[in-house]
Amino acid sequence: MNNTNFEKDLRAQINALSNEKQPERDLWAGIEVALTEETGANQQITKTSSESRFKMIAIAASFALVCVLSWYSLQPATGQITGQDLVAALSSQHEAQKDALLVKFQDQPALTENWQKQLSELDEAADAIKAALKQDPNNIALLKMLQNVHQQQIDLIERVHSPKWRQI
Repeated sequence: MNNTNFEKDLRAQINALSNEKQPERDLWAGIEVALTEETGANQQITKTSSESRFKMIAIAASFALVCVLSWYSLQPATGQITGQDLVAALSSQHEAQKDALLVKFQDQPALTENWQKQLSELDEAADAIKAALKQDPNNIALLKMLQNVHQQQIDLIERVHSPKWRQI
């Protein structure tokens, strides 16, 4: 069969078909159901997209909050403590701690007689460091020296009144 015969036969069969073909059943019910389901699917997609949009907004707001908090934590604080305030705070804290220890050990006998002289010498050293800190209040080395002298005083009071060999 050649190509010309095939086309002629095909045309003849097409022409033999009736121009109007009626469906075997009513198709509008199926079309209506399909359209209703499609509308429901569109509403579901819209609902899902609004939920995802809300989630994205919540995530963006959380990220923005973290960024803002990070930014403010990296900014230098305007109410930072100055060198003189730090020295005063360290001194008052030390005096309170020293007084509490002296009250605690007032009824116990001291192991040496000259411990109060050593304590007053350490007080003089602390006063000298405080005077130097008035000239240079942000000097870290002087602040560490002051803390060291304060710790030496505390250690002296504790060692004089409760030596290591007395402890269990």
